[in-house]
Amino acid sequence: MTRPLSHQKLQSDLVLEQCWISNLDSLWMQINCEMYSSESPGPDYSGPKEVPDKNKANGLYFRDGKCRIDYILVYRKSNPQTEKREVFERNIRAEGLQMEKESSLTNSDIIFVKLHAPWEVLGKYAELMNVRMPFRRKIYYLHRRYKFMNRIEKQISRFRGWLPRKPMKLDKETLPDLEENDCYTAPFSQQRIHHFIIHNKDTFFNNATRSRIVHHILQRVKYEEGKNKIGLNRLLSNGSYEAAFPLHEGSYRSKNSIRTHGAENHRHLLYECWASWGVWYKYQPLDLVRRYFGEKIGLYFAWLGWYTGMLFPAAFIGLFVFLYGVTTLNHCQVSKEVCQATDIIMCPICDKYCPFMRLSDSCVYAKVTHLFDNGATVFFAVFMAVWATVFLEFWKRRRAVIAYDWDLIDWEEEEEEIRPQFEAKYSKKERMNPISGKPEPYQAFADKCSRLIVSASGIFFMICVVIAAVFGIVIYRVVTVSTFAAFKWALIRNNSQVATTGTAVCINFCIIMLLNVLYEKVALFLTNLEQPRTESEWENSFTLKMFLFQFVNLNSSTFYIAFFLGRFTGHPGAYLRLINRWRLEECHPSGCLIDLCMQMGIIMVLKQTWNNFMELGYPLIQNWWTRRKLRQEYGTQRKTSFPQWEKDYNLQPMNAYGLFDEYLEMILQFGFTTIFVAAFPLAPLLALLNNIIEIRLDAYKFVTQWRRPLASRAKDIGIWYGILEGIGILSVITNAFVIAVTSDFIPRLVYAYKYGPCAGQGEAGQKCMVGYVNASLSVFLVSDFENRSEPTSNGSEFSGSPLKYCRYRDYRDPPHSPVPYGYTLQFWHVLAARLAFIIVFEHLVFCIKHLISYLIPDLPKDLRDRMRREKYLIQEMMYEAELERLQKERKERKKNGKSYHNEWP
Repeated sequence: MTRPLSHQKLQSDLVLEQCWISNLDSLWMQINCEMYSSESPGPDYSGPKEVPDKNKANGLYFRDGKCRIDYILVYRKSNPQTEKREVFERNIRAEGLQMEKESSLTNSDIIFVKLHAPWEVLGKYAELMNVRMPFRRKIYYLHRRYKFMNRIEKQISRFRGWLPRKPMKLDKETLPDLEENDCYTAPFSQQRIHHFIIHNKDTFFNNATRSRIVHHILQRVKYEEGKNKIGLNRLLSNGSYEAAFPLHEGSYRSKNSIRTHGAENHRHLLYECWASWGVWYKYQPLDLVRRYFGEKIGLYFAWLGWYTGMLFPAAFIGLFVFLYGVTTLNHCQVSKEVCQATDIIMCPICDKYCPFMRLSDSCVYAKVTHLFDNGATVFFAVFMAVWATVFLEFWKRRRAVIAYDWDLIDWEEEEEEIRPQFEAKYSKKERMNPISGKPEPYQAFADKCSRLIVSASGIFFMICVVIAAVFGIVIYRVVTVSTFAAFKWALIRNNSQVATTGTAVCINFCIIMLLNVLYEKVALFLTNLEQPRTESEWENSFTLKMFLFQFVNLNSSTFYIAFFLGRFTGHPGAYLRLINRWRLEECHPSGCLIDLCMQMGIIMVLKQTWNNFMELGYPLIQNWWTRRKLRQEYGTQRKTSFPQWEKDYNLQPMNAYGLFDEYLEMILQFGFTTIFVAAFPLAPLLALLNNIIEIRLDAYKFVTQWRRPLASRAKDIGIWYGILEGIGILSVITNAFVIAVTSDFIPRLVYAYKYGPCAGQGEAGQKCMVGYVNASLSVFLVSDFENRSEPTSNGSEFSGSPLKYCRYRDYRDPPHSPVPYGYTLQFWHVLAARLAFIIVFEHLVFCIKHLISYLIPDLPKDLRDRMRREKYLIQEMMYEAELERLQKERKERKKNGKSYHNEWP
């Protein structure tokens, strides 16, 4: 694992000379640092080595078998953009890149342009791009965390009898090149090239770095005269080229066992130890993932693995809460009273067609509600708020370790490249960069503000579209509940409200998926309109827009059910109506929590199923269809002889927005797992099961179904971390409101301490809940119904005569009181208790979150000690190097016959 050298030590040429000077007689050069290629193994690699005679046949080299292919461009001869391509390719050769063309074996109209960067070009652009390379061995320093992991492994070994072989552990014999030497690194410099450790110029820059350098060149090559006519991206967008990608390193399958014959290549190694379903229970080889796909993709899988591991305790506690509800179901006084309330007749829940019903008919729903709304719900909500904070704080520590191990500590934004689009748009306006001291294009403040205002207006408009869609769903619910109540089938007629909720959720999901397509195009347009300066700024802006769109789109209906459904319906005889026509929907007699659970469960399962199909199923079908056509036309043996560029071209390209879809899926899942977890404790368990599959699905997709993505550098997960923090704060607020408003926790608590048989005794057991159901229902005189609300059934089927009174959920005075249907004192007590609970819950949980954030340092102590020790060793190395330089200079002066003492001041 390479290690960064502090930037403060590289401020002057003198310090650079001190750090990079060779010390052949000292300890530092006695322990020689073997340069490890991120994708091309060093001399100590024990795996199979490429045979030069096979270079021509494996599709990774030019026809001469010596020049490795660093990048592939694909176009069609029938494409009319010939002139642009010719200018572009002529300028590519002018930059020093070597080029070779091949016709496709399956379609003569398709031309593959193979590009190779020679040593001179690589060295030139590596220096311009500040590519860090190893130059000095470092002293090994043991991590305390490794000692801790060894103790864990010893405990696990005791249970090796029933666990799979080497559970949660990497097979070191399968991964021979995961053992990487520790080296100091510094930005590559051609003037000081002799200080870097170069065993072979062909493998000094690994394949990922070579492809990144070539891509950097292609992004700045002109295809027409004029500064704004540059870049490969524009040629891809206007159809001049069909595709551009680096090559995979060969097949991911092998006829021979990896344990007996070793890995054929790094892709094969990744498939066997990471993408294979047989290793689902083992740790991910993140170092190998990083070396093959780059730091950005490596950080995604590191974060996904960390998130999945942290879901284990959350899923266990959530399952415990659910099982607690199951075990206490028979002892729940509220559900008992509901099931035994055969004499309590409830008012209809919709106009005309909905009949009167016994409260005991909702016995099943009352029991299901208790499974999620019980005494452990509050504890679980507090736990999940704390869990979200612990997850984020420990991820910061984990990220710091990864950034250190992957040589990302000193990688800052100022090393990023300016987007070619920004460079072309503002090429006429330049100013001095205060960091580099070089002139660069800049965007005027007024221009930037005007573009941001237009973009914000677009975001606001799209959010209004989401609200309009939710309003449409509300109208559907209030209209169809009466339709289902008049349905011919008794099953649907008797469960009209459940049928309404279920169909509304499915329709809502379809609307969500359709609007997501529109949001993507709008977000892309608005982001390009803003003209971000760098790629990271573009990604952050696009990410924020898409997250806002999809978060509101996905959760707006859930918020409606949780906080608005049944809250503003009025009461029998004075219902509130939508557009003065449709009666607003009421909650089920057992409460609204069952509707919220259905909404979350259906959306979560459908969303994850659809995402998994689109991520893996769709590429599998497309690749299968391509292979099928090739077999029909050329046969199986001819297909196996296709060169690598032909095989990769037939794979699916990676998403145009990189890892955006993968992150967005997991972040939205994180929101479902935390924001409404008080209403659905099984959400963490569903998320855990999905993520265990998701890791292997993504790994399989990256290794086998997608073309190899361009390796990119990143030091963290970017704006996603800020979004996670925002979700964590929002989850505290929403869970407080769910417990206080949506569930019956507070009304039950008020009844137990104030109005129940144990009032004033300080008890709150099940015996104190006797009579709660009757106390939570108000009485309505049937003759007070409005004409348009009066049910067609008069309730005579219950008592043999027309029904005189019915009950409904609310705290209101009876019809013959001095103030008919006015709020009772219990209503105000419950309202005050709800507000007090929200305030106390939020302040308590936020205090705990801030305390945890303060107590957990962002940097682990062992990492901090290691960095301090390296700083000390660097100072020692610099001192020894300077001393050696003076001694060497003195010997040379004496050798030349000059007087050292006369010239030395």
